[in-house]
Amino acid sequence: MKQKKFLIIGAFFAVVVLCLPTPSEAKAKGSPSPEVESSATARADASPAKLRATAFKGMIASVDDIAKTFTIAGKDTSRVLKVTDKTIITKGGQPATMKEVVANEEVRGSYYKMPDGSMEAKVLKLGPLTEAEKAERDARRAKREEKKAAASSAATSASSASPSP
Repeated sequence: MKQKKFLIIGAFFAVVVLCLPTPSEAKAKGSPSPEVESSATARADASPAKLRATAFKGMIASVDDIAKTFTIAGKDTSRVLKVTDKTIITKGGQPATMKEVVANEEVRGSYYKMPDGSMEAKVLKLGPLTEAEKAERDARRAKREEKKAAASSAATSASSASPSP
């Protein structure tokens, strides 16, 4: 009987020792090879579809017509955005050009943060909100409030329906 116990315990320890990783395998897993890392960054650079637009709004501080850039002064830092041929520029809901981008004017829109660190404008809306945009914003807010009210009333009724001990 004692011999069976020693045999079972010995087999268990043998399995545990064989399943443990060796120190060289652990180091290889901890630090990826440079080939894998460089190919991952190459794939990220090659596919511009992974870029995501970021919203912005503010006042235009300065404009550079030659470089086709404009600066938005922020609370902490200012941002320089580049206007390209792909940028959609509107003013009052109507198409506009780079010549209509002037300092001390309200601006909003979205931009792409490029891999080199520059910011490329995707959509540029000049001037204050139009009536249509205000109506759309108010409708969206009303719908959101309605959804919140429905969710909170459902949560309240669900918590009151549960029996208390």
